[in-house]
Amino acid sequence: MSKLWGGRFTKKTDQLVEEYTASIMFDKELAEEDVQGSLAHVTMLGKCGILPLDDVEKIKDGLLKVQGMIRRGDLEFSVSDEDIHMNIEKALIDEVGSVGGKLHTGRSRNDQVATDMHLWLRKRVVEFVGLLNKVQEALIEQAKQNLDTIVPGYTHLQRAQPILFAHHLLAYVSMFQRDAERLADSYKRVNVLPLGAGALAGTTFPIDRHYVAEQLGFDRVYENSLDAVSDRDFILEFLSNASMIMMHLSRLSEEFVMWSSTEFRFVELDDAFCTGSSIMPQKKNPDVAELVRGKTGRVYGNLMGLLTVLKSLPLAYNKDMQEDKEGMFDTVRTLQGALQLYAPMISTMKVNKDRMRQAVNQDFSNATDIADYLVNKGMPFRQAHEVIGKTVLYCIQNQKYLLDLTIAEYHQFSSLFDQDIYHVLQPETVVNARNVYGGTGTAQVTAAIARAEAVLAESNAWFDEFFTRSR
Repeated sequence: MSKLWGGRFTKKTDQLVEEYTASIMFDKELAEEDVQGSLAHVTMLGKCGILPLDDVEKIKDGLLKVQGMIRRGDLEFSVSDEDIHMNIEKALIDEVGSVGGKLHTGRSRNDQVATDMHLWLRKRVVEFVGLLNKVQEALIEQAKQNLDTIVPGYTHLQRAQPILFAHHLLAYVSMFQRDAERLADSYKRVNVLPLGAGALAGTTFPIDRHYVAEQLGFDRVYENSLDAVSDRDFILEFLSNASMIMMHLSRLSEEFVMWSSTEFRFVELDDAFCTGSSIMPQKKNPDVAELVRGKTGRVYGNLMGLLTVLKSLPLAYNKDMQEDKEGMFDTVRTLQGALQLYAPMISTMKVNKDRMRQAVNQDFSNATDIADYLVNKGMPFRQAHEVIGKTVLYCIQNQKYLLDLTIAEYHQFSSLFDQDIYHVLQPETVVNARNVYGGTGTAQVTAAIARAEAVLAESNAWFDEFFTRSR
């Protein structure tokens, strides 16, 4: 069969051009969505009297047969047919004859491919909200199990103040909640129908775009035909959201890599999520965390790649826009793999509470509380800061920690010190002194867990509702 667009041409397409311009190698991923959109389109053509109902039924029967071939893996895709749209149309014509050529009435590949991507991406958006919820659930469960676990909190990767390990984990719950909310908000911009825009200017046929939108579950249609076929903002927004999710996963990955090292020994990752060395039998490598950290750059690259493709394109459709798919598909696969692994990896992680406590006992992260102690006894904060700086220096020079000093040693620096300083310096006291909303005090973290579970329940409810809608 000749090219579906070949009437104007007198020469056969150069084979290298054919191979270079074809997209079927990757856009076959859109096969199900292409059939879905075509079924809605041809049904509308019948409803509007544009095609005879007999033709509509033949085309629909043929499309369902092609859909079955796709699902069984029986449809052979051909580079000579360029893309998923023409491969499916050729298969349809092979099934039902020339009547299959009527399917393309009132549409263009420009609005067709945009519709396919909207259909495909809205499923992924909902899926990723669900996967993020699973990661959050795993973090919250670990937090509930570690409400009595105190760990050094860091700034500049230097020990700063002791915090609850649960508080640390809840910081990631908050990050992933923002990610889930961004994805959920983006759904309304993904769930817009381009079909009916034609190549760029609409169509002369009396189509009903809103009827197609209703069939396909779209909330609305594009207002402007030029915008409909040239808009890829919805993909850029997804890639941006995916980049932030990967950034958050990468930060957590870095912590897992450090925490599981011999130098920290704060956690042990389950064997199922680690690998060994081909030469060093003692090694247990956190490869999943390292790969997620590494693949973050890959996702960033896909975002920057598409931004660069689109930055100088005049309206409306340009062949450059064929480059919108591979990065999107790659980002989905990369993010999907990371999120699917992270929930069980977090759930099975063992927390070394004793090692964390030992670390807290062997640092100066309680120093700020001594300054606050002196302030509460009337000393100006700046003076208290200097007093404690000298006290810490004395400890370092004498290989001691603050709890090791005698009251006589404390009196070398200020007469305001009393026996109650030893209670003030206890890690539990230091942690629970931060009893403010959002702080690390046990009561506040307990309340934060309850709030996080309530927000997560709402997110899960959104997922349950939109999972069905996006299918």
